[in-house]
Amino acid sequence: MSLFDAIAEPSRRQILDLLRAGERPAGELVHLTGLSQPGVSKHLKTLRKAGLVNVRVDGQRRLYRLEAGELAALDAWLKPFRSFWSERLDALGDHLEKEQ
Repeated sequence: MSLFDAIAEPSRRQILDLLRAGERPAGELVHLTGLSQPGVSKHLKTLRKAGLVNVRVDGQRRLYRLEAGELAALDAWLKPFRSFWSERLDALGDHLEKEQ
């Protein structure tokens, strides 16, 4: 599964958002998302395969955290689009100021 396929699903993006605060156990992700344990496990597996999260075992718990490498690649891909939208929004702002 590609990086973009992995982040296309809203529940997986929610999990990534939760992991921005730091490492979390799978059970906490179940509680915070309101998804079933099998559902969260499935999403975490997809995110791991895409290289977006890592897991470490701590006793009987599995702790998940963001993986910076693939996120950096995504950020690099998005960079030209940011400047595209920034220019468009600046032009819109200028136009609206002139209209007032």
